Amino acid sequence: MFDWIQMLADGLVYGLLGLEQHSRWGEALSFFIYDSIKILFLLMLITSLMGIVNSYFPIDRIRNFLSRNKLYGAEYLLASTFGAVTPFCSCSSVPLFIGFVKGGIPLGVTFAFLITSPLVNEVAVAMFIGIFGWKTTLIYVSSGILLGTVGGYILGRLRLEHLLSDWVKGVLHNAQQEDAWEEERLNFRQRLPVIGREAIGIVKSVFWYVIVGIGIGALMHGFIPTGFFEAWITRDNPLAVPLAVLMGVPMYSNAAGVLPVVQVLVQKGVPLGTALAFMMAVVGLSLPEATLLKKVMSLKLIAIFFGVVTLCIIISGYVFNLIF
Repeated sequence: MFDWIQMLADGLVYGLLGLEQHSRWGEALSFFIYDSIKILFLLMLITSLMGIVNSYFPIDRIRNFLSRNKLYGAEYLLASTFGAVTPFCSCSSVPLFIGFVKGGIPLGVTFAFLITSPLVNEVAVAMFIGIFGWKTTLIYVSSGILLGTVGGYILGRLRLEHLLSDWVKGVLHNAQQEDAWEEERLNFRQRLPVIGREAIGIVKSVFWYVIVGIGIGALMHGFIPTGFFEAWITRDNPLAVPLAVLMGVPMYSNAAGVLPVVQVLVQKGVPLGTALAFMMAVVGLSLPEATLLKKVMSLKLIAIFFGVVTLCIIISGYVFNLIF
């Protein structure tokens, strides 16, 4: 889907600028251009689509339905499963997170999506089958969905809505103040300019968060050697799983990008559960993601989110090591 963006980025970096392929600066700059265009495109597209949905679909009924707590946790499972079928990395999932929050979806349900979306996707599953086989793949996919479900449920029970940023609260307040009767009189063509202006406004408001976050990720992508991690997360270290998670957070990649690294780690004797915990930390938690989330969350909420997900990943890593 985004191959044309990668071709454009490589053409600019290696063709126009003349940087050497596979060099650190070349890899970092190509990564930066690719992810910047992709995420800004997704943000504009998803915000526009959510604007259309909010304009026509009774989103307040969905919000009320999900808030009645009559699904006994199924809403978290549904959101986590939806996250598993969307091919987004952690930073690409943030635009959808913004759209969900803006649409009034309960925060815990939204978190369930945000946790699972970068962990599991069809590309990663296909690669996983080829590298580790069906059994490991099924356990990995199931654990990724379970991780999102449990993490979203815990975060939802904590009632953290008051820790959303003032910007999100303002967006929600403005949405609640709109005249619904006046909206009903507008046809689709008349609503489009309003939806477009709103989408552009959201993109402008988060633009520098996106650029700074991706810039951090690009530098890490190009300059952090994988061999550094292999020396610390060995089979003999009882703290290897939490160390693997802590080492994975500063990195930034999608599941498909980090799977070859996981394969190398396992071949070098790193337990599979430890390697998978490292992968989950890389794709599910990252400093660039935290930078993007700063626009929609307070620092306290980001810390709670990262803390809960980190704990769930560490537990899953130890469980994987027991199974395999």
